[in-house]
Amino acid sequence: MKRRTFIQSTLAAGAATLVLPRFAFGATFNNETLRVAQIGTGRMGHGDMQASMTVGLRPKVNARVVAVCDVDSKRAEHAKGVAESFYKEQGESHVEVKVYEDFRDVLARDDIDAVNISTPEAWHALIGIAAANAGKHIYMQKPMTYSIGEGKALVKAVRANGVTLQVGTQQRSSVYFHQVCTIIRNNWLGKLKRIEVGVPQDKGEMFVSGTEQVPSNLNYDLWLGPREPVPYFEGGVHSQEKIMSRPGWLQREQYCLGMITGWGTHMYDIAQWAMGEDFDGGPVRYKAKGDFPDRGLFNVHVGYDGEAVYRNGVKMTSSAGSAGVKFITEDGWAYCNRGNMKCSNEELLRRRPKDSEVSLYKSKNHMEDFLTSARAGKDPICPVEVGHRSNTICVLHHASMKLKGKKIKWDVKRESIKGNKAAKAVIDVPMREPWTI
Repeated sequence: MKRRTFIQSTLAAGAATLVLPRFAFGATFNNETLRVAQIGTGRMGHGDMQASMTVGLRPKVNARVVAVCDVDSKRAEHAKGVAESFYKEQGESHVEVKVYEDFRDVLARDDIDAVNISTPEAWHALIGIAAANAGKHIYMQKPMTYSIGEGKALVKAVRANGVTLQVGTQQRSSVYFHQVCTIIRNNWLGKLKRIEVGVPQDKGEMFVSGTEQVPSNLNYDLWLGPREPVPYFEGGVHSQEKIMSRPGWLQREQYCLGMITGWGTHMYDIAQWAMGEDFDGGPVRYKAKGDFPDRGLFNVHVGYDGEAVYRNGVKMTSSAGSAGVKFITEDGWAYCNRGNMKCSNEELLRRRPKDSEVSLYKSKNHMEDFLTSARAGKDPICPVEVGHRSNTICVLHHASMKLKGKKIKWDVKRESIKGNKAAKAVIDVPMREPWTI
């Protein structure tokens, strides 16, 4: 089967099949050892691959990275070298890591059980849907998708094919976030009144565009994928020399919506988890403003502040600043970030739920949780619906920013904007053939 035919058929399959009930998984492994492919081998991809290799050595996980894929052959070959060197150091020199340029060739391998998708987010849904339709379990870098429509399609494909998907919002696997969410979910501080979210701000560098020759090791058309062709600039794609450096595409709206999704999806995920809104909820009203200075090729927002209101009246405010989430209740407050947790009643930081109270899913390692969940055929700590709902909050904040603070009303059940044709136009992102959903 030709690669184009393969992806078209798998995408069509996702659109035609029914969504299975939660936990009704059907995918099975072809090997006792889980065989993992790393798709995308840049900064985040190396981290995800390293996590898979490290926890994969644990007997209860038993997973090995056997393939790497990147449209930049220099990066792919480097990742192959890293992986094979790692296994050699562990006394497993027999592990062979194959290199691919096209993700469709990876998905066509029957012996691949799972994939890590660590590409630019404009590619997430397309590769994710194709992977689900190929029966592969998925670890998906955040944000889960670029648009809301893509997220809905990915949810459907994952459930239709009975595969496990873990979104890389690893804060759920941190004791700080877990404990604070437990406090709020159980109302140990009384009724929740307000949430304050801090989202880091982009540096706001200036980038003056200029045409450059595409390096021979980069399949630039495949890198562009669903986006319209534009001249190549190394600084607007990724560095050819510094693989672990921050790529330029993170500051280009065609490929990324900025820190509102890059960091916002982490923080809103925690807010949703604490409230129990994470699977099928979210705010119903949005209003946000963003600073979009003239920075040449780089055009994502810099400064930012927003407000969202839930069905129960809880107001969530967001602003550019240190990453963290603060919950204000009728009897106090609780705060968490990646290095700490605080509470107006410190005793609650050590309290454990009673049998009659809510005990949240607990994970000590996000990648291990994914691989063991895939092996067991169950949902991980951050499944596909959860990643979709938290990203929806980000996208709707961004839409209001683009409309200079115009209010957006959101139908949570139907997952649609009420009225406001301008907002609908902002979130309806066109895709270049044949890379459509």
